[in-house]
Amino acid sequence: MPNADRHSPSSRRVYIHFAIYLIAVCALPISAKAENACKGTVYLTFDTGHMGVASLVAEVLHRQGVQATFFAADEHTQTGGSSLDERWAPWWRARVAEGHEFASHTMHHVYWRGDAGTARQPSFRVRPTAGPQAGQNLTLTAAQYCAQIDAATQRLRTITGKEPLPMFRAPGGKTSPRLLRVAQSCGYHHVGWTPAGFLGDELPSERYSNAQLLQQALRAIHDGDVLLAHLGIWSRKDPWAPAVLEPLIQGLKERGLCFRTLREHPRFQAGLTSDDAARSGSGRR
Repeated sequence: MPNADRHSPSSRRVYIHFAIYLIAVCALPISAKAENACKGTVYLTFDTGHMGVASLVAEVLHRQGVQATFFAADEHTQTGGSSLDERWAPWWRARVAEGHEFASHTMHHVYWRGDAGTARQPSFRVRPTAGPQAGQNLTLTAAQYCAQIDAATQRLRTITGKEPLPMFRAPGGKTSPRLLRVAQSCGYHHVGWTPAGFLGDELPSERYSNAQLLQQALRAIHDGDVLLAHLGIWSRKDPWAPAVLEPLIQGLKERGLCFRTLREHPRFQAGLTSDDAARSGSGRR
């Protein structure tokens, strides 16, 4: 544009509007700018475990500015005690301040092993891995199974001061249509994980190295996937989280994927339905 034209009224209006636009863009919070750059959304979730990597997981999430959803059971920990006892209460409360969400994983990490009873009076064959009856084969009525979900929800409510999500995750992702109907009747929707979201942190490290699991996840994970990891796995000799979690988050961000909690999942916002368990995995824990 010739110099003389720069001072015309129309040119001045163009410059003024462009300047206002630049100021508005620069004034956007970082989160809003990142939101605009999102090419997809993934939902990172953690189940409790021996809690040996819980502090590391919290540090990585904080450093990366990522919020996750934690499914909690009162499981045995590496340091003695259990994951929802008073010693761990400060850790859970700190996650509230960072914007994370919480939901039940059944109080005593109760594995479903089969349906029992009848359609009108359902019961379930189960085996808890924590609590006073750990390792025992039990049969729970529908009310008793609901009580297991409720107990973890109530404990989370008490130690975090935050209302947990009306969701649960069955240990190992193991359920049946009858169990899901019972859970819905007491106010809970099952949320598993998508196939690509199975991060493999519970697989034997002799056969599945951290490098392999990282590369597989970076290739397979796409928009909408629900990701599953744990706060500690007893059986894996080479821990997953220290080597994989942060590179995975960084790699997915580089692909334009943003992280959200399950509270922001479209199905949650629209009112969860029974098929939220669809495509849930079949892990080994």
